[in-house]
Amino acid sequence: MTQRLPNEKLRAAIAESGWTYAGVAQAVRQVAAETGQILRTNKSAVEHWIAGAVPSGQTGRYLTVALSRRLGRTLSPEDLGLPVPPGWESDSIGLSINDDPLDALMPIWRGDLDRRGFLSGAAYSVAAAVLPLEHVADIASRASRARTGARVGHADVAAVRDMISMFAVMDERHGGQHGRTALVQYLMTDVATLCRGRFSSEDDRQQMLSAAAVGVHQAGWRAYDGGEQGLAQRYYLQSYALAEESGIAGHSAFVMRTMSQQGMKLRRPEHCLSLAASAVDRIHGRVDTQTEALFAVTHAHALAKADRGQDAVREVERARLALDAAKGDEVPFWALSWGPPTATVHSRTAKVFETLGDRTRAAAMYGAAAASRPPGTYARIIALDLVAQAEMQAAGGSIEQACATWGRAMDHMEGVQSRRTRKAVSAMRRDLGRFRTRGLRCAVALDERARTYLNDHR
Repeated sequence: MTQRLPNEKLRAAIAESGWTYAGVAQAVRQVAAETGQILRTNKSAVEHWIAGAVPSGQTGRYLTVALSRRLGRTLSPEDLGLPVPPGWESDSIGLSINDDPLDALMPIWRGDLDRRGFLSGAAYSVAAAVLPLEHVADIASRASRARTGARVGHADVAAVRDMISMFAVMDERHGGQHGRTALVQYLMTDVATLCRGRFSSEDDRQQMLSAAAVGVHQAGWRAYDGGEQGLAQRYYLQSYALAEESGIAGHSAFVMRTMSQQGMKLRRPEHCLSLAASAVDRIHGRVDTQTEALFAVTHAHALAKADRGQDAVREVERARLALDAAKGDEVPFWALSWGPPTATVHSRTAKVFETLGDRTRAAAMYGAAAASRPPGTYARIIALDLVAQAEMQAAGGSIEQACATWGRAMDHMEGVQSRRTRKAVSAMRRDLGRFRTRGLRCAVALDERARTYLNDHR
């Protein structure tokens, strides 16, 4: 029997990290969770790895990502004395900003269409989150290259916008997994071909690249809704690159705003405030007041996450004043990803107050966000805002009011295929646990409804 040798490289890296073995295990579980995988890794497993055991499946991949984040440099499995896990060689796909975003997108699209492919398990990269901040706006323009495709004009731009809008409506009414393959296929074939056509004017070229960036952004959002954070991040990066190349004022900054929000959601704060602040700086005086409010409120949320409460409240007020001052200016197509700006600002304002511990104002703003969306639209986001409102109400002791709000949220979830709504219902059942055991009638009835929903939406 071959005697295993201790893994000194891994031992040294863990020692440098300053983590306990339990801390390493927790970090590995977190990375895995970001990819949709649930691991039971504990400190005993880490001890076995240091003794020479090889992590099973993709665990070595998650371990490498976790230690890379902690040490602030990119490590390979070999740096940790580990074999290269399947798919590792493809982990860098899409995590850079190159001259031609479409070249970077092709392998991402193919990986997304193969739902069992490597990208479905890709981890979120803290290092890649900083790329837009470092990126100088001098992407080599494809406009200067010889074009051999069909002539592309205003009607083609309008058609792409209409299709992407249709996919967006489907996403919000039915969840991110309905029509996801069709969207990716449409982007990979029709939209990519149009982006490489011969444009009738420079404005048509800019608008087509911007429309493509919106479509890629939506693909990222659908991956996000499916719990595939690494894939979502890759889409956002390439959406940023397309938007930057389009030259449309404010569009690439809007994608930076999204990337800041993703980092906050994943509790990866390293670049969130810088992304949000840079986005605000880039759009100052260049967009309408409603769109400006969208940027200000995301900046406010990042400030709140950074424990800068007074600054956060000032930015919330700036967003409110911007909405109040809106003169009916047309909101850009790229800024309508989550529907009416007013509803989006209310929802993000609620998150600011939630972060600051003001549950009463947070609950009120979540309710205002849900009420600001037109009836029969945005089913998923209305449901999630109502869930968040109910959580604030329950945390404040108003359980019967919370049950009523949770019930309204579930009314909007019928027919929605979304990992986030399933997670919200599971969390609701946990929150209801102590009230259910006391026999509170509304909690018992709601829990039964939630149990049925989860059984029907596996």
